[in-house]
Amino acid sequence: MNAISALLRLKVLAAAFLLAGAAFANDYPVKPVRLLVPAAPGGGADFLARIVGLKLGEAMGQPVVIDNRAGASGTIAADATAKAAADGYTVLMGQSTSIVIAPQLYQKLNYDTLRDLIPVTLVAEVPNVLVVHPSVSATSVKDLIAMARAKPDLINFASSGNGAPSHLAGEMFKAAAGVKLTHVPYKGAGPAVNGLIAGEIQVMFAPIVAVLPHVKSGRLRALAVTSAARSAAAPELPTLAESGLAGYDISSWFGLFVPARTPAPVVDRLYRETSRILKSQDVIERFAKEGAEPVGSTPVHFNAYVRQEFVKYTKVIKDNGIKSD
Repeated sequence: MNAISALLRLKVLAAAFLLAGAAFANDYPVKPVRLLVPAAPGGGADFLARIVGLKLGEAMGQPVVIDNRAGASGTIAADATAKAAADGYTVLMGQSTSIVIAPQLYQKLNYDTLRDLIPVTLVAEVPNVLVVHPSVSATSVKDLIAMARAKPDLINFASSGNGAPSHLAGEMFKAAAGVKLTHVPYKGAGPAVNGLIAGEIQVMFAPIVAVLPHVKSGRLRALAVTSAARSAAAPELPTLAESGLAGYDISSWFGLFVPARTPAPVVDRLYRETSRILKSQDVIERFAKEGAEPVGSTPVHFNAYVRQEFVKYTKVIKDNGIKSD
C-alpha cells in the first residue's frame, strides 16, 4: 500500500468515526445517566446536582440518577468518573477541591484532572466571606490589615481543614496583604464556624451560606467577599479586590465533567442543555438560597478556567508548604 492509499484510508476511517459519533450523539441518551456527586446527601454539591439533574433528565428524556460518592476530598467520585466508560452515561459534578486542589495535596491519586476528565460546563461559583468575631474591632478589610500588621501572629483564622478553599483563601489573603495570621484547621466548615462564633478564633473565610444567618443576627461581622465580583446573596459587601487587594479572587466552584474520549457531540449536548437550565429563573432563585451564582460556560471556556485554577492553586499550595491532613 503506497503512502497516498494509506492516507486516503485514514481519512475514510476518520470520517466513519465522526459519522458514528454523530449518530451516537443523535440518539443519546437512550438510558439513565448517572451523576456522581463527591459529597453526602444534603451538602452543597448534592443540592446543586439534584436541581440540575432533575431538569437535565426532563430535557433529555432520560432520568439522571444521583450517585453520592463522598470522601477523600471528593477524589473518590472523580476517580470513578475518570475510569468510567466514555459514553456520556457517567457525569461528575466536580468541585474545585477534587479537581484542582486535591491533585496538589495527594501524591498517589489514580486520575489526572487535565488528562482523564473533560470539562463540560461551569455550573456555579460560591464565594467565601471574610468574617470576624464581634470582639475584633475591625469594620473593614483595611482595618483588619492594620491590626494584623500591628500584632503579627496574634490573629488566628479558621478553616474547614488543611488545603480546603477556606484555608487557601486565608493564605492568599496573607500574601496579598503582607500580614501574618495563624491558621487553625477544624474538621469541617460547621465546627469552624461554631469556633468562630464562640470566639475561639477571630477570623474566617467562610462559605457564604454558612455564615450569612450569623451575620444578620449580629453573631459575626462580614467585611468582604472573596470572589472577583460582588455576590447577589450579599450585594452590600465589597470584594477583597475592591477593598485594596487587587486581583484577589477565590471561590468554591462546581462543574460537570465526563471521562476523557467522550464523543464531542455528547459533551456539546450536555453543555447546551445544562447552560439553558442555568438561565431559568427558578434555578437562579434556588441557587441563590445556597449563595451560588449559576454560570453555564462553554466547554472551551471551562477548560481554560480549570487550567487557570490549577496553576493558581499549585502556586498557593507550594508557596505555603501546605500538606494534606
